[in-house]
Amino acid sequence: MDGDMKKPILATNANRRAKLGYVKYASLIILTLQNAILGLSMRYARTRDVEMFSSAAAVLMAECVKFIICTGLVMQESGSMKIGALSIYSTVILNLRDTLRVCVPSFLYIVQNNLLYVSASNLDAATYQVTYQLKILTTAFFAVIVLKRTLQKWQWGALALLAGGIALVQLSSSDTPAKLTTSHLPAQSKIIGFGAALGACFISGFAGIYFEKVLKESDISVSIFI
Repeated sequence: MDGDMKKPILATNANRRAKLGYVKYASLIILTLQNAILGLSMRYARTRDVEMFSSAAAVLMAECVKFIICTGLVMQESGSMKIGALSIYSTVILNLRDTLRVCVPSFLYIVQNNLLYVSASNLDAATYQVTYQLKILTTAFFAVIVLKRTLQKWQWGALALLAGGIALVQLSSSDTPAKLTTSHLPAQSKIIGFGAALGACFISGFAGIYFEKVLKESDISVSIFI
């Protein structure tokens, strides 16, 4: 009898693991596509022969869209608009200490997004995409420093290969002649582009690890923090 009762439970657990596996791989694919499309779209938007838009305005609009989406997620998690509004009020206004802590990565992400526009305006799409992957190295660095994590030897080796590959890309791109500028586009500087990308990588690494530390030390929905 006990064996017959365990079978549905085991089947349910197996189905849950399978669903979690699908969600994990689907999230990985979506994240990969999002990162690739973001870099290409930013480069295309910043190199068109038209009157250029303000990168600060683009960052502001992106944050407004994120605010609307995250507010909707909080309302959905709460079950009603009233409960969601009370949850946001108690978390953001009454819990001022955590709100001030979250303001640190929020400000850093704003600076990072503006730096990414500067980088995309001065580097070609391939170089920009590869250079920005240095954020993996900076994230690992801050994870060891801030969260006291220990990386295996093969992980350090992978990070060294990543850094070497990015260095090779930079060396190869330095031999490529720059394109002529148009009346609407400013002159492109690979030094400025690489410097902006490097600054964005360090900011991304520190802000991500700091944000993870804040989440681990508080029991609040991630949708409110974002």
